[in-house]
Amino acid sequence: MMHFTRGKTLSILAVCLFGLLACVPNFLSDATYKSLPSWAQHRIGLGLDLRGGAHLLMAMDSDHLKKDWLGKLRDDARKNLRDAKIGFSGVGLTGNAVQIRLVKPEDSDAAIVSLKKLVQTIGGTRFAGAADIAISKGAEPGLITVEPTEPGVLDRVAAAADSSIETIRRRIDPNGIIEANIVRQGRDRILIQVPGVSDTTEIKKLLGDTAKLSFHEVNAEVSVASAKEGRVPSGYKILKSKVNANDPEDSVEREYLIRETPVVDGSDLSSANAGFDQQRNDPIISFRFNQSGARKFGAFTQANVGRPFAIVLDDKVLSAPVIREAILGGSGQISGSYTTETANNLAIQLRSGALPAKLTVVEERTVGANLGQDSIDAGKRAAVVGMLLVVGFMVYAYGLLGIFAAIGAALHVVLVFAIMTLLGSTMTLPGIAGIVLTIGMAVDANVLIYERIREELRNGKSPIAAIEAGFERAYGTIVDSQLTTFIAGLVMFLLGSGPIRGFAVTLTLGILTTIFTAFTVTRLLVSWWLKAQKTRKIDAPLNYTMARS
Repeated sequence: MMHFTRGKTLSILAVCLFGLLACVPNFLSDATYKSLPSWAQHRIGLGLDLRGGAHLLMAMDSDHLKKDWLGKLRDDARKNLRDAKIGFSGVGLTGNAVQIRLVKPEDSDAAIVSLKKLVQTIGGTRFAGAADIAISKGAEPGLITVEPTEPGVLDRVAAAADSSIETIRRRIDPNGIIEANIVRQGRDRILIQVPGVSDTTEIKKLLGDTAKLSFHEVNAEVSVASAKEGRVPSGYKILKSKVNANDPEDSVEREYLIRETPVVDGSDLSSANAGFDQQRNDPIISFRFNQSGARKFGAFTQANVGRPFAIVLDDKVLSAPVIREAILGGSGQISGSYTTETANNLAIQLRSGALPAKLTVVEERTVGANLGQDSIDAGKRAAVVGMLLVVGFMVYAYGLLGIFAAIGAALHVVLVFAIMTLLGSTMTLPGIAGIVLTIGMAVDANVLIYERIREELRNGKSPIAAIEAGFERAYGTIVDSQLTTFIAGLVMFLLGSGPIRGFAVTLTLGILTTIFTAFTVTRLLVSWWLKAQKTRKIDAPLNYTMARS
């Protein structure tokens, strides 16, 4: 067991050397780091508690979410009744409910049966088993009300908050390098922590709009004025255009009568990028639909050549161009009075997907970098003091073997940093605490091995036989003990967030590197020492060292 082949020795040394080289970029100046090739530009990021940054607590607008849900319920109710061939004279929103007026009151029971297909049972929450909407007959004959239930609204808000987290992450950190911490708090609030950001203005701009993009048919037969004087046609609504005071052409607010149900919406976008118009050189947003969206948009434009259609963003009409020819390529562009910055922000919002509801800032603050530097300095001091105490104890208790264990512990720390660097992990203050803890855990395995060697020596075995037995027989015990801690760390990583996750990362990585350094690096050092000694010179110093305590 103490014999190492040349290939195995070189492999161990290569791993240790690679770990040392991987840590180097963390200690280089910014200028030197940027001069490195792209494949070598990896660093450990610093969390909010070490680097400072922005802290935002945002709340979902439940009223906006409910309004959007009611609109979808109205469209679904209209479609279900048409499929069931039940006549209705009106389907509209009244307060917090959808009201349906049937042509024939005697069709009420059949209509309710058809509308019950819209009811969904809530599952997986404290409202499990409850219905999300309630359907009832109104006070007048032929009047039916479809109304969201309180459990349905609460479940919808919580689900919207969960689905918003990834959208927010894609907007704030589209490249995945900022290491923002975004978690849900309570039922309808989302905590956003962005390291290294001192001004939250840009973040609030990116999150200020839901970015719901849709394309609608414009009613060319009925004017907006006529619709206002009389009655808005069923299935249509009036929307205003987006006003830009800096552009005379867009400074006048216009109104459009558009169909409520979109031809295509933002969920059918596959890409959106900021660019420049080739003729006017103005900033634009180029977009492309997925296969389904391209098919629907192509069929619509082919059937409506010569008619206008509206491009709508967050209930504001961006433009209403006339279809000159069928658009079958599945791509297009949005032009307007954009700057390079606003065009890029809108492209990011469209790529990330629409937020299900508006977000409002509840709490906003910044964490200063000075606090972070104090934490880093305190963490360094704790790591150094912890390492010195551990090394001192090991050398006192086990002599030369204790020095080998200390070298293994140092390499353990290096390898933890190396893996975190390659993975692009973020270092937090609890993460530093995890590293300090694993320094002690790193030599704990060696303590078990050395105590086993001491026991074998007392039983009369030769030094070489005792060392071999110590490494071999302690292996199972150490793996079992470390495995339980590893499982606990893995659970914290999977279920925790923020500081808990930072601690779990260094703890789990530390356990893996501990097993490597204790059973491979330390054993290799002992093997080299044995080869450098003559057999007759091993007994006395080893027996003396192992019998001291």
